[in-house]
Amino acid sequence: MEMEMEKGGDASSPDPTTIIVHLKFSGRTLPLSVSPDSTVRELKTLIQPLTNVLPRGQKLIFKGKVLADDSSLRVQQLTNGSKLMLIASQGLHQGDGPITKDAITSPSTNTRAKLYGKDSQIHKSQTVIIKSRSERWRSTGVVALSESNLKAVPEEVWACGSSIRVLDISTNSIQDIPIKISALKSLNKLILNANGLLDENISWEGLSSLKVLTLLSLNQNRITSLPSSIGNCRSLIEIDLSCNLLAELPETLGDICNLKALHLRNNGIKFLPSTLFKMCSQLSTLDLHGTEITNDGLRQIEGWEDFDNRRRLKHQKQLDFRVGSSGVFDEGADDNRGS
Repeated sequence: MEMEMEKGGDASSPDPTTIIVHLKFSGRTLPLSVSPDSTVRELKTLIQPLTNVLPRGQKLIFKGKVLADDSSLRVQQLTNGSKLMLIASQGLHQGDGPITKDAITSPSTNTRAKLYGKDSQIHKSQTVIIKSRSERWRSTGVVALSESNLKAVPEEVWACGSSIRVLDISTNSIQDIPIKISALKSLNKLILNANGLLDENISWEGLSSLKVLTLLSLNQNRITSLPSSIGNCRSLIEIDLSCNLLAELPETLGDICNLKALHLRNNGIKFLPSTLFKMCSQLSTLDLHGTEITNDGLRQIEGWEDFDNRRRLKHQKQLDFRVGSSGVFDEGADDNRGS
């Protein structure tokens, strides 16, 4: 595939100590103001809060060549108006872990000083980035606020409305998910892991109004029960409720007919909804390790044979393409220790 990497000379730099380079990523072009004496590694740090791709997950290409981290932009012959392409090698959170609060609001002080060339411009640079946070969320559709010491979802998130497709507020101390969640009508992925959330503090009515939500991740919280209205979240494809306090599941879970993956590891669940395998005809991934349900118990549920065929077929495809499989077939639950 041919990629557009040539220099463009139309852009004008606002400061002689900086150049503006144009980053192409995910169908968008992002202008970046940077010192030509910055290293590629420092440029990646600037790119992180704009794309939600950590530096170790970034591959920057200029004129058909991957740029080396320790090389300066001047040595790599990047000038004002140069065009770069970013390839993200993994997924939403790249490199060593999820994005931190400092990474989201602005690059570090030292990095900004190097990137913008003058210490006097550091405060100005920080102000611009903070002001443009909601604009960045609107343009990318991604709100990444993991590990940000939050107790509540920022009001500016709700103000972005239907622009938001991905909301990651994991590893915070979020106390509630209000009915305002229904304002995010285009939300596709909601990641709420490790917040200590209680089920009564989640607006399930708001969640069920999200018609294109495909991923709901609530692992490592304090969920003790699910309302029957969870069955109204018919667009869900993957649900992760691992490491909670669940003792049972509502029968309406079987109404989520598009469900393909259900993660329930480390809960006190003793039974699955009787209609789960029969009604969720696309379900092929099920994790019940660390629950009261055993593999022998799974085989007694109506529709288990068809479910087992689907997951074995998926496992074989992973083996054939060497994707995401160690070669060992996971039965989905623990063996009966009494047998």
